[in-house]
Amino acid sequence: MTRDLSGASWFKSSYSQPSGDCVEVAHLYGVVGVRDSKNVSGPALVFAPREWEAFLRAVSAES
Repeated sequence: MTRDLSGASWFKSSYSQPSGDCVEVAHLYGVVGVRDSKNVSGPALVFAPREWEAFLRAVSAES
């Protein structure tokens, strides 16, 4: 799935260090984007909302 994410509002977890490298997430209409904070102009992954919710449930179950 290819989307134009240039106008997205990206954010990092509140648990991230200010200069820490991690992933950033953007909630857009109908999709969720995920990118590497070290390479903001690089590629991003795009997920359907249900896929993202399943990922978050799986991660939460592991903690």
